Amino acid sequence: MSEPIIETRALSRRFGSFIAVRDVSLSVMRGEIFGVLGPNGAGKSTTIRMLCGILDPSAGSGKVVGFDIATEAERIKERIGYMTQRFSLYEDLSVVENLNFYAGIYGVPRARRKARVEQVLEQSGLLGRRKQLAGTLSGGWKQRVALASSTIHEPPLLFLDEPTAGVDPVSRREFWEQIHRLASEGTTVLLTTHYMDEAERCHRLAFIFRGQLLDVGTPGQIIERRALRALELETDKPREAAELLRRQPEVDEIAHYGRLLRLTTRGGVDPVTFTAALLEANGIVVQSSAPSRVSVEDAFVSMVREDEAGAAKAA
Repeated sequence: MSEPIIETRALSRRFGSFIAVRDVSLSVMRGEIFGVLGPNGAGKSTTIRMLCGILDPSAGSGKVVGFDIATEAERIKERIGYMTQRFSLYEDLSVVENLNFYAGIYGVPRARRKARVEQVLEQSGLLGRRKQLAGTLSGGWKQRVALASSTIHEPPLLFLDEPTAGVDPVSRREFWEQIHRLASEGTTVLLTTHYMDEAERCHRLAFIFRGQLLDVGTPGQIIERRALRALELETDKPREAAELLRRQPEVDEIAHYGRLLRLTTRGGVDPVTFTAALLEANGIVVQSSAPSRVSVEDAFVSMVREDEAGAAKAA
C-alpha cells in the first residue's frame, strides 16, 4: 500500500475570532489526484496554504513530503509545485523565457535546464508558442504555461488552488489531460475546486464546508454513503409538481432542467414509484420519466443542506 505524502491531524487556522479551518485530518497517498471541494469561503485555500508552508496552523499538526508544516516550511517549499488561478506569469516575457526564469527560481541545474525546458514545452503543447509573449496568450494557453512553470523542477507533489476558474470548457478538459499525465508519471496532485464535475476526475475527494470536513473517499464511496436516488421527469404542470415534491420529506433536491424536472430522494426511496403515486394522487400527469445517475454534486448539495439544517436547529 502506498505511503502518505500528506498527513494532517486536527489542523486548524484562526484569523482573530474567525475559525477558517477546524480540525481537518487528512491522508493523501503518493500518486493520487486528491480533490478538496467546497463552495467559495469554505476554507479550501486556507487549508492548501497551510500545507504549502505559506500559513502557520493555529492548532493541530501535519507533515508534507516528510517535513513538518509548522517547523520545516522552507524544506516543503523546495519540494512542491504550487499553482493558483492567479499564478504570476511575466507578461512581457515569452513563453520560453518564463519557463527559463522559473527553472532558475526552482533550482533546476544549469546543465539540465535547457533540456528540461524543451521537454516541458513539448509535453504541454507549447512548442509552437515558445516565442510568443505570455501577455498575448488566451486564458487557456496562459494556464498551460503556468502549469508547466510550476512543474518545471519535477516536484513529487503539486498543489493546484482553483486552477480552472474562469477557463473555457475545452481548455479545462485539456488541462485535466495534463493533470492525469503528471499523475501517471508519479506526481501526486492535490487540488481545490468548487466545480463539482471536476470531482468525478479525482481518485479521492474531501468535501469541506465552513472549514470542516464533511466526508472523504472516492467519488463512488461518497455517492453511495448518501443513499440518494435520482429521477428525471416531464409533467403537464411542472411548477405545481416541483412545489409539491419539494414539500415531501423523502425528496432531497428538485431542480428544473429545461422542460425536465430532476429530483433526488433520500434514504434509498424509489423515486419512480414514489413520484408517480404522489403526482397522480394530486391530478398531475407524468408524461415521461427515467432514472438518472446520482452525481458527486448531488451528494455535496445534500451534505451541505443537511449541515445547514443541523446548524439552524442548534442556533
